[in-house]
Amino acid sequence: MRRNLWLVAAGILLVTAVLVVRNQVKVYNNRQARAAAQEWASRQDDVRRVLFDMLQPVALANCDLQRFGEPNDGGYLLCGNLLRDVQAGYSYGISGYDQWGCDVATKLAVRVHQYDCFDTRQPACPGGDTLFHAECIADTTRVEDGRPFDTFENQFARNGDAGKRLLLKIDVEGAEWDAFLHASDGVLDQLDQVAVEFHWSDDMKYVEVVERLKRHFHLANLHFNNFSCVADSEPFPAWAYEVLFVNKRIAVVDPSKRAGAPHPQDAPNNPEAADCQVAGR
Repeated sequence: MRRNLWLVAAGILLVTAVLVVRNQVKVYNNRQARAAAQEWASRQDDVRRVLFDMLQPVALANCDLQRFGEPNDGGYLLCGNLLRDVQAGYSYGISGYDQWGCDVATKLAVRVHQYDCFDTRQPACPGGDTLFHAECIADTTRVEDGRPFDTFENQFARNGDAGKRLLLKIDVEGAEWDAFLHASDGVLDQLDQVAVEFHWSDDMKYVEVVERLKRHFHLANLHFNNFSCVADSEPFPAWAYEVLFVNKRIAVVDPSKRAGAPHPQDAPNNPEAADCQVAGR
């Protein structure tokens, strides 16, 4: 009888010990998960701050900013007086309309190549030389779900524009990062100006891309897309933001001035919503 009682007691102690250990393991794992989440959040915050500082524009002595494209979403600022030597334009991310490409084609009298493999509606451009390609930009040549993708270098060469002075606009929902990261220096050197809408801000790859672009370009303008305003990505007020890069071979920095932000010709992408611009540093 005593032996049975001892066995029962021992069993209860064993079960209790197992439960205590399981609970301690659970508490430990939860603490580890919280610590990892806090570390990741801190890392994201650091990346965003570094990227935000890198994206601050400089004042250019020889740039007259002018708006090309739609009055709101789809419009981008360019140095209008630095476009005289552009030989062709490239517009990525069309979605059935492209006033930017049409403005460039008509005002500069050059051909503009338009690229989009998700929305293959071809926008009209009366009086302008535009050519639509049902293809997307990427870091490699490939086909995904029946959609063709290719690189800047291959697309430029295929259109007979290898080595030419080019103007580029790109809004491709995040694909811009890898496309720029893997573009050759020769391709980047071809681009007189690049108007790009970047998406997101919390990955070291983004810092690497902007750092690489700034070796070739001066950053002339920064505008936040108010379709994407957020309150949890400080110092960024939005997760989509438009940047103008101007090639260093044509841009002249004015060290005596500070770039103003936002620029008077920048307009809210969504005219019906509150804006969320912030002053630069």
